[in-house]
Amino acid sequence: MHTSVTLKVILIFAGLVGLLVGAGMLFAPVPFHASAGIVLDDSTNLLSEMRASGGVVLASALVILSGAFVARLAFTATLIATLMYLSYGVSRLISIAVDGMPDIAILQIAAAELVVGLICGAALIGLLGYRFQD
Repeated sequence: MHTSVTLKVILIFAGLVGLLVGAGMLFAPVPFHASAGIVLDDSTNLLSEMRASGGVVLASALVILSGAFVARLAFTATLIATLMYLSYGVSRLISIAVDGMPDIAILQIAAAELVVGLICGAALIGLLGYRFQD
């Protein structure tokens, strides 16, 4: 399977964003979350939860990036990118409905997650169409 330049660009962008976010959440959760107006206390349990989420995002980002360079991983990487970004964005929409309106920074993050997720989803649909033509 040939990986198009457009798909490579999408996967590299989604992967690099995921790498930065995942690394921030895993290795520096307090300042990372503070940049979005979220105050984390010194609770070991809370920090563990934040770091664990960061590890998942970081690992996912590595697979997403790999898909840009290893053609056999392109479909899996695109699927993971779509699921990761859309699940974060949709979960934030659920939180808005259940918990109320967050600060503007969180709304901007949600919008970015949804946009990236939809772009990855469109790429995934394109890959599915390409696979069914073979």
